[in-house]
Amino acid sequence: MEMADKSVKKPGFFARVKNTFTRIGKYFRDTRGELKKVVWPTKKQALNSTGVVIVVVIVAALVMILLDAVFGGIVRLMIGV
Repeated sequence: MEMADKSVKKPGFFARVKNTFTRIGKYFRDTRGELKKVVWPTKKQALNSTGVVIVVVIVAALVMILLDAVFGGIVRLMIGV
């Protein structure tokens, strides 16, 4: 079994710090580029979507309340309270 080649040097502390900041800068440049590709909704679309979400949440809450009442009644009948 051969020994590992010791001629390959790890980068020094300052080289690692520089590399880290270079990668951070690249991350922000890439993020900015991706945000330019986003198709943002209009105010009307955003309000419409918000309304749909609110209605769906209200309907789901009413269904849960109804199911809770039905199953709670069944349990009360079973245990005789």
